[in-house]
Order: sequence, then C-alpha cells, then structure tokens
Amino acid sequence: MNKKWLRSVVVLTIASLLIAGCSSKESSGAASDSDKTIRISFNPGPYNDQFIKGVAPSLEEKGYTIEYTEFTDGIQPNIAVANGELDANAHQHSFYLDSINKREKLNLTGAVQVPTPPMGLYSQKHNSLDEVTEGAQVNVPNEPPNLLRALTLLQDIGWITIKDNIDPLQATIFDIESNPHQLDFILTDPAQGPRALEDVDFAAIQGNFAVSNHMKLTEALALENMTDQNIVIVAVDKKNVDKPFVKDMIDAYHSQDFKDYILSNPDYEGYQLPDYFNE
Repeated sequence: MNKKWLRSVVVLTIASLLIAGCSSKESSGAASDSDKTIRISFNPGPYNDQFIKGVAPSLEEKGYTIEYTEFTDGIQPNIAVANGELDANAHQHSFYLDSINKREKLNLTGAVQVPTPPMGLYSQKHNSLDEVTEGAQVNVPNEPPNLLRALTLLQDIGWITIKDNIDPLQATIFDIESNPHQLDFILTDPAQGPRALEDVDFAAIQGNFAVSNHMKLTEALALENMTDQNIVIVAVDKKNVDKPFVKDMIDAYHSQDFKDYILSNPDYEGYQLPDYFNE
C-alpha cells in the first residue's frame, strides 16, 4: 500500500471524526449534565427581576452560570429554544405557547409557573368604568389568546357579551355577540398598549407590559380574573424536561427563598401566585 495514500486516509478519517464530534456537540442544544450554563431569555416585564433576585442565587450555589437575553417579541425566543440557542424563556402563558407551537411547528412546554400580574383595563382620560360613552375607543391586543383575555375582561365588567366556547387560538373581534356601547376596538401588538393609552379612551394592557412601563396594578379600572392557563410559564423544549438544569430551575422557583422574596416585596402585590405558593 502506498504510504502517502495511507497518510491521506488517516488524515481524512481524523478530520471526519473531529467534524462529527463538533456537530454532535452543537446539535445537543440545551445545557447537558456536565454543562452548568443556563441560557434564558425574558421580555420586558417583571420576570427577569424575579429570576435574577429570587431564582438565580439558588442555581449559582449549585454551580450554574446564567446567561441572559432579552427579546421584545414572543415568537423569536421560542424559536431560539427550539433551535437549542437558548435553554429556556419566561414571558408567556400556556395559551400563547400553544399557539406558537402550532404556528411554528415547535415542541416546547411549560416547566414551571411564575408569579404573574393580571391584565388590566387602564385609562388616562377617565376615572371610572361608569364614564364609558357610546363609540369609546378601546385598545386591545391583536394576538388571539390575549385578545380573548381582553374581551373576557370587558364582558366581566358588563360592556360586551361574547360567544361561548371560543377557541383561544382563533379568537377574533367577531366573537363579540353584543356591543351596546358601540365600542370602537383598536387592535395593536400587546407591547404597544401602554403607548396607545394616550390616544384612546381605554386600553386592555397585559400585566407585564403595564409593569415594565411603571404602571401600577392598583391604577387599573378593572383587573381580569386570571385562569390557570394565563399564568406565565418558564418554557423549555420537551426533550429537555427531565434534564438536571430543568429540575434545578423548578426546585429554585419552588424554594422557600423564592417565595419569601415574592411575598415580602410590595412590587408583587396583586400578582396571581402559582399553586406551589400554598405548599
């Protein structure tokens, strides 16, 4: 056998093994048993502070390093988790995650719920719900799951009635059955709710966007009656739910230290608390 040819075969074989090893490492995505780095993202709102001050200390004691990223939309952080660029994100409720899973063909799931501020109806022009007038402009989210929350809130205060058994992933403004005040609905991206407030009579604003814009829950003219599906979750890829980093994050949220941080902080008054706070 030609020695020169043999050396070429050996070199090519080693190179192939190295490339395969690198590809395997890159495709593994989320934090492995030996990788103590957790990459997590947040959107504007209170969930970043909750994690940094109430959860991260426990994880860091276990040897984890936390890498933080912030997004301003709800789709890209889910795609990043699915692609393995992130290990987790915290910004959405399960109804919204279900809609993104279906739309983008992802396979993410909620690992743990977190304290969540409710959606509220706010106004800079009116001081009471009784001041609603015919043709009043009402800003509502343009995403079906959050639009349904807004419509349900408006129904609860007696301004409209909506159809029964609305699919949260398909909700539209046409699900309104009666609108006695002839309210004029302005649909915008949820994050635009606080900015739209000065231009409309009322705005139904998600709690995280209200908080991130220094609006107090006590300033709302009405707050929604939150359902379990509307509590924000930490989302991870389903294939990683049994990995140590996910279990350690869950334990950190369930810890007494995290509960004490939330319950002793007046900034979280009025938040919907997950069931594990009663354990």
